[in-house]
Amino acid sequence: MLSRHIAALLALAAVPTLALAQDYNRQPSFGTVNLRANFAPDPYVVNVTAGGGLPAERLGGRECLGSIANAPDVRLNYSAGQGLPLYLSAVSRADVTLVVNLPNGRWACNDDFQGTNPGLIFRNPQSGQYDIWIGSYDRGSRIPTQLRISEVPPN
Repeated sequence: MLSRHIAALLALAAVPTLALAQDYNRQPSFGTVNLRANFAPDPYVVNVTAGGGLPAERLGGRECLGSIANAPDVRLNYSAGQGLPLYLSAVSRADVTLVVNLPNGRWACNDDFQGTNPGLIFRNPQSGQYDIWIGSYDRGSRIPTQLRISEVPPN
């Protein structure tokens, strides 16, 4: 009897928890952007609706905050240029968060960079695919937000 319980527990432990994982293989909800170093206009702006039903904290620890959608909001395919940083930010009337899956598979997150608007600066950005989510603190809410992509970080 005990061996059946142990076998059942081991079987449950082997089942992946896909429902909580963000899926950067899905089509982004607000499109794909292809940019090369020295792009114009700068900043490049994408209007999105921030938020979702999944907790961002499960991605990269305590720096990943808010609730996000399963699919990325925006996919950025970026070709880096020598010496140019990449700056990703979100601007909204509400307090939103930024969650990014980098080309190397790592996660970068930010909550408040300028006031309650999040931002990330990559001083030596990688070329490749950046999957970007913008989260909100009110789970399930949908908040009008601008994603801004720039090579000119704020002062």
